[in-house]
Amino acid sequence: MSPITRYVKKHAKARQRRYLTAQERLARDRRQAQHAAEALQQALDDLGLPEDLVTEIEGRLRSQHKLLGKIVGVMCPPLFGCRTNAALWRVRGWDKNLPSRLLGALPKRSWLKRLRRLGLEVLEPLWRSAASASEATRSRWQWTWIADDSVFKKYGEQLGLVGTWWSGQEHRVLSGIDGVLLVVVIGEGKLVVPVDFAIRRPDPQGPGGPCRDKLHWVQSMLDGRVAAFRRRGVALPPPLVVADSWFSDSKLMRHVATTHEGTLLVEGKSTYVFGLPDGRQVKGGDLQQQHEWPWRHSPQVPGVRYARLPATSPTYGAVTLIVVEEPGEDQFYVMCLDTAISGPRLIRAWKRRHWIEHCFRTLKHLLATGACQVHSEEAYYGHLVLRLMGCFVLFYTSRVICKGRLTMEEIIFSLKHYWRFVDCEALELKALSQGVDEKAA
Repeated sequence: MSPITRYVKKHAKARQRRYLTAQERLARDRRQAQHAAEALQQALDDLGLPEDLVTEIEGRLRSQHKLLGKIVGVMCPPLFGCRTNAALWRVRGWDKNLPSRLLGALPKRSWLKRLRRLGLEVLEPLWRSAASASEATRSRWQWTWIADDSVFKKYGEQLGLVGTWWSGQEHRVLSGIDGVLLVVVIGEGKLVVPVDFAIRRPDPQGPGGPCRDKLHWVQSMLDGRVAAFRRRGVALPPPLVVADSWFSDSKLMRHVATTHEGTLLVEGKSTYVFGLPDGRQVKGGDLQQQHEWPWRHSPQVPGVRYARLPATSPTYGAVTLIVVEEPGEDQFYVMCLDTAISGPRLIRAWKRRHWIEHCFRTLKHLLATGACQVHSEEAYYGHLVLRLMGCFVLFYTSRVICKGRLTMEEIIFSLKHYWRFVDCEALELKALSQGVDEKAA
């Protein structure tokens, strides 16, 4: 759709909305909410949570009248027409301690196994279907592995998982839980699938200290997921891994290159020093400023000009530098070990990194990570893993509802708004609690 057509349709719909009465607007919102609920139900069915999950948790709790759907309700109050958890407990008469007991009923290995299985079962059929397609189709369904960490603020009791971590989102040190996430972005954000997650323990006591840092976590996650695909008979191409400057470690980059024959693309720092083929020595700060670099243009990245520079580093050895200049943005550069991958493809892969920011933002705000204060490591893993699955449901549902017509910011706002109007029958989330109402009766 051209920008002019999109502009005309946007204002035509705005005029139609102004002519509606309050009752007509409410009826329209309810219709759209029911459509969102149906898409959510389909997404939950496609999520494929095992039917015995509720039974397993109930057996451990020795209670036959608790609904796993209430976990989703407490984690996502807008789904149930409430803005806060307190309003949810008051309106629906729920026990505020119920989520903590349910989430802590399974060990953390069980929660992580479910998240990893979700990633495998979603990605494997997609890969097999795309592998038999044409080269053009495969190029549109390329996989980009993205790694990042984020701090989830916690103001409660200092548990063994709570420490002081640097938050890139708030640009300061926070007291909270640091989570490391690995996702796979398909195409230009057609689907974002979480494949593994871990919580960093700040200062463990006894054997095993200090804690495993995020570099080792990412290496372990990537090795485990690639090996899991290999066990299923899926021969993936060399992975292209994207991360920010905190993951620019020479050992990790060489591990990805030697073990998986892949490429780790990271944002460079201003303090790095490189030697160019003409004998010049440049610092990363020089690459972040306007200079007479050999600029290029490519139709694959419209509106962006870039410079590809082969260089050597005393730490990394032979590297490839991509200096990127985009209108309205600060100039920056990304780097990887010496590679034959084209500059436009590296830039497009780097641009997919923002999808993990959408995951974390959805995880923190719309799904309200700090809403559930629990008191065990198993409960925190269950809490955050279910939220990651909720993020996947949101992305999947948004594709069904909006069909690529809206930005992710507009999608999140639309889902948060429309779900407040869903009828009570859809709020029971029977895909997650099927058969438990009958047991309670």
